[in-house]
Amino acid sequence: MDSFHAPGEPVTVHAPAGTIIGRRAGHVRRFLGIPYAEAPTGARRFAPPVPRGRFTEPFDASRHGATSQRVPLFATTTIPEPSIPGDDVLNLGIVAPAPDGDRGGFPVMVWIHGGAFLAGSPASPWYDGRAFARDGVVCVTVGYRLGVDGFAPLDGVHPNLGLRDLLLALDWVRENIAAFGGDPDRITVAGQSAGGAAVLALLSSPAGGGRFHRAVSLSGGIFGGDADAARDLLERLGRRLGVPPTRTGFGSRTVEQIQQAVIDLRDESGGRLVLGPCAGDDLLPVPIADGLAVHGHDVPVLLGATGDEFDGGAPQETRAAARAAGTRVTDTLFRSACARTAAARRRAVAGTWLYSFEWPSPVLGGAAHCTDLPFFFDVLDAPGVAQALGPNPPAGLATLMHADLVGFVRGQDPAWARATGAPGDPAREYGRPGAALAADTTGVYDPVARAVEKR
Repeated sequence: MDSFHAPGEPVTVHAPAGTIIGRRAGHVRRFLGIPYAEAPTGARRFAPPVPRGRFTEPFDASRHGATSQRVPLFATTTIPEPSIPGDDVLNLGIVAPAPDGDRGGFPVMVWIHGGAFLAGSPASPWYDGRAFARDGVVCVTVGYRLGVDGFAPLDGVHPNLGLRDLLLALDWVRENIAAFGGDPDRITVAGQSAGGAAVLALLSSPAGGGRFHRAVSLSGGIFGGDADAARDLLERLGRRLGVPPTRTGFGSRTVEQIQQAVIDLRDESGGRLVLGPCAGDDLLPVPIADGLAVHGHDVPVLLGATGDEFDGGAPQETRAAARAAGTRVTDTLFRSACARTAAARRRAVAGTWLYSFEWPSPVLGGAAHCTDLPFFFDVLDAPGVAQALGPNPPAGLATLMHADLVGFVRGQDPAWARATGAPGDPAREYGRPGAALAADTTGVYDPVARAVEKR
């Protein structure tokens, strides 16, 4: 399948949202680019999302919809992230098993893409849910507003618009997914990087209750935004664009102009950007870390990180020494979030389980950020995988990791012990050289857990 069109013959679904025409190829049905909200343009820009009205004509869902990303954050990314023009950026795609007699009620995974809350694309071929459909899971990928349009703390603007988009998308899924064979009472919200951070934000929010039943955060981090730092960025951004840093000022510039200006500022500031979910509104009344100690305790959670994230490239011995110190970006931003989340949920009724992805890409020189995605999605043949992982990534590891994720989405508890946030927490370790493909370990998060305990 290319990045835009679904293969196969037309297939029609009659949902509460209206008649939707997708494509079927073998056991997989794809319904792409379905708007769940009105296009956030004109008066709806910088406003809470408005539910899309019922389709009055059959909707052609044969190709991916428009993406919020207009300008990629980096010239080259590990994961392919196509930008697709258009105004209807609040859309979702569904990859579902083909009907099998009266069988239905498949569990559902709603996937949130990464990209630092500034970029990324739900149309990436690495997110194609064909292996999930093969294994009896409905996979939904969601687009949401990014950067200034999604997360700028502007006066007179509802905060956290990107999170509001995601909540509305979850509502659409609950109302419509049964028509596609999914079970609205078995929804797992999942994501990676900024998407994983969004999962933790939704889990910590009083608004998340009842909208999903399980949660998966891959390399998520607890990235609660700093409103003062964000406003400083907006001041500088306004000067660059020649507008006041207000809703009216930014509304006079196109999304492309704003995203390009953000990239230019990123280059000037050494890569540090500060837009993302921010506490202080009805969605996030307290910081995410505090909200995790209060909300979502009835939701089982699976989370973890790659062994090196953004710290790859060094010799194995050097990486091991830096990891033991617990001071790398990988440890302070990503692995610490796993330990902190487990600690915040130590009194939760539902369990928390940790994993660590350790397979080193021979191309990237470590278990780098995003390299676990083709394994969890079991898409080692997808475009861009060989360039990131080399010509022969271990298919057995993909089979095993994908099966673990499918089992969790189906409602099974992982086979390894729960985490509590204490030093020496158990975790499942995937792909460490010289070890079994998966091993249940103690102490994978030791350096970070000790650091958390000392605070």
